[in-house]
Amino acid sequence: MDLCHEHNLDAAATHDRHFGIRVTLYSTDPLQRLLGGNIERMHWYATRMERDRALADMAGEHLYSRRGDKPTLNFEPVDRS
Repeated sequence: MDLCHEHNLDAAATHDRHFGIRVTLYSTDPLQRLLGGNIERMHWYATRMERDRALADMAGEHLYSRRGDKPTLNFEPVDRS
């Protein structure tokens, strides 16, 4: 598919990226009742190293987290052939 306004893209098209992170809610997350159980977001990266670095950053404790806070999202690495 051709893009109408390629200059608006902030990253390369996802078909060039084969390493991903699937972000989902844990089944125990209270937001499941509001949003439904099939909430999912995919992030795609060009290299495995880039994906693994982003995965470690997403799953880790963030700067403004309170001590003992844990992420309530499930991060799963994905490779597409």
